[in-house]
Amino acid sequence: MGFYLVQLLTGLASASSLFLVAAGLTLVFGVSRIVNFAHGALYMLGAYLAWALVSALPHGPLGFWGGVLAAAAAVGLFGALVEVMVLRRTYRAPELFQLAATFGLALVIEDLVLMVFGPRDRLGPPAPGLGGAVRVLGEPVPFYDLFLVAAGPAVLLLLWLLATRTRFGILVRAASEDRETAAALGVDERRLFTAVYALGAALAGLGGALQLPRETIHHGMDVEIIAEAFVVTVVGGMGSIPGAFVAAVVIRVLQALGILWLPRIALFLTFLVLALVLVVRPFGLFGEREGPPRPDPRLLVPYRPLPPAGRAAVALLVLALALLPRLLDPYTLVVATDVLIFALFAAALHFAMGPGGLVSFGHAAYFGGGAYLAALLVRDLGLSMLPALAAGALGAGVLAVVFGSFTARLAGVYFAMLTLAFAQLLWAAATQFTELTGGHDGILGIWPPAWAATPESFYLFTLALAVPSLAVLRHLVFTPFGQALRGARDHPVRLLTLGLAPQRLLWVAFALSGFFSGLAGALHAFAKGSVFPDLLAIPASVDALVAVLLGGLQTLAGPIPGAALLVGIEAWTAAVPWPRLVLGGLVLAVAVAFPAGIVGGLAGLVRRLRFGREAPA
Repeated sequence: MGFYLVQLLTGLASASSLFLVAAGLTLVFGVSRIVNFAHGALYMLGAYLAWALVSALPHGPLGFWGGVLAAAAAVGLFGALVEVMVLRRTYRAPELFQLAATFGLALVIEDLVLMVFGPRDRLGPPAPGLGGAVRVLGEPVPFYDLFLVAAGPAVLLLLWLLATRTRFGILVRAASEDRETAAALGVDERRLFTAVYALGAALAGLGGALQLPRETIHHGMDVEIIAEAFVVTVVGGMGSIPGAFVAAVVIRVLQALGILWLPRIALFLTFLVLALVLVVRPFGLFGEREGPPRPDPRLLVPYRPLPPAGRAAVALLVLALALLPRLLDPYTLVVATDVLIFALFAAALHFAMGPGGLVSFGHAAYFGGGAYLAALLVRDLGLSMLPALAAGALGAGVLAVVFGSFTARLAGVYFAMLTLAFAQLLWAAATQFTELTGGHDGILGIWPPAWAATPESFYLFTLALAVPSLAVLRHLVFTPFGQALRGARDHPVRLLTLGLAPQRLLWVAFALSGFFSGLAGALHAFAKGSVFPDLLAIPASVDALVAVLLGGLQTLAGPIPGAALLVGIEAWTAAVPWPRLVLGGLVLAVAVAFPAGIVGGLAGLVRRLRFGREAPA
């Protein structure tokens, strides 16, 4: 019995740290509506800064706690600078475009930490006065864990007092509930956004700094914490600090006890909780039901079919692509193949996000799902490449139908987070069930047949599949189905009066997006000859999102140059000393300079010059 109580206390101690990160994420999203993928990097930055400060300051309580608090304050100041210098410049773009900026920021912070502190893991000193243990029912419990158990409710109380007893808290609550009305009443949005982002960053930094005596500080901390912080924020209810606290406790306690009782599915528990809560209560445990999200007017633009000159240009481009094997070396052809595959994945995601308005944070489920299904069929049943590709695409489409049946009734960030939950469940399955998937060792030896084994032949084969697939996705937008789909995105109530079912249309669009994502994933499996759980992980979904946003969400052509830019940058930066710093910096530069995306920005510029108005590409 004592052992289980110790596990419970360990879970509660971990919950306090997770709550600090999730509380900051909740504050930032509640006011500015920024889905902040850099929050985990701020947590890691706080941990490393605390280690450096505590190591430099005199030993003792003042040096330790002074270093911890100074690290949190420094991360908060850094967050304020980031908001003023970077994020503020993206507010004129659609809200989702800030996702690309925070993703780039996370990459920059990761390499800056690596550059300054080096690759070695760091171990902090014990907290002065809290280094021992107390026995509970005969089992030792670290004093520091008990301190963390008390720290979580203490921070919750302070945040509640800030929200209810100060003018700043009243302004934050007003902006969270109705940002437009708050601005109309004279609230300075810029100063409020800066203050909230700084507070959220400081909470993330404090959460990381408090881990110093408890765990090794390492460069994977950001990825480990950010997914769980998103889960806590959504399960608790967007904008609800008490909800974030309750969700953090529930999730961490389940994890602590699940390792003992259900070790086989320990990785599933976090995202299983998210999926169950959103299916039963779509707005979270303490969240309030919201009306349907209002579409951004900047995205409600009519798509136009290509004119004859445009179609001729596309035909010439395809011809030029077909001639590339005569001009490029094998390595460059491999990169070009990766571009084609990733462009198909990004275009499939765009079909759901653009015409359908379905923002998916977990589309790697279908990309990786198609790859795994094709690889398993080749390895276990001996299927050849063509039927394995078809099965991978169909399997991913069926998976999208199943998951879409749960997500179709959700909207906005809750829809996005439920898609993330399903993707993470698949990632956990690929990681845990090693006898089937190979776990982190992956599935190897998935090579194309002899007629497509060379870089030149496989590139041409990929081109022959990708071009018709991209053409089908574009053509669907201009069919009656595509027009009705845009109606479901923009005016669902009006569509109902016409006798059409908006949710069913969105469900079909989501399934089609999953099908083509699965085709891209299956192609990727044969292109690389292997499949690993990384194809199902959060970074794979974020890469596709960033490619869509870089190209331009409001354009049909955008995902292709966006994917080419992202893959090209990743291939180029692989040879530079700090690849994530360069990649993140370029993503930030594009996010600031082209708030409508590359294609959207260039199209708008051309049309302003010609007609004095913007129109989509």
